[in-house]
Amino acid sequence: MSLKQWEKKVLDAPDAEARVQEIEDELRLAANLTALRESAGLSQRELAGRIGVSQPRVAAIERSQNVTIDVLEQYVTALGAQLEVAVIQGQNRTCILNSRETQAEDSASPVSR
Repeated sequence: MSLKQWEKKVLDAPDAEARVQEIEDELRLAANLTALRESAGLSQRELAGRIGVSQPRVAAIERSQNVTIDVLEQYVTALGAQLEVAVIQGQNRTCILNSRETQAEDSASPVSR
């Protein structure tokens, strides 16, 4: 099977469009995390020190396809920023997580997350 034939077969698969979208989202996340770190003037090693993980762990976070909200929050907070997660439905936008709210809840509650 030639490369062109294989490519056509893969792209003609019923779930191809959804998988391509997934891959694009993963690449966008990786590129954006790396760009944020670089714009903060930090190396992976420096950021790792701020988060308390190894440099290879930061590299894994930056290329990960399955990053948790907790890890994203640690990463972003270490850059001096805050994480916000919002749901957008049509013209409506609902913030479902804001790292400032999380920090305020943590300091007010005796139970840590």
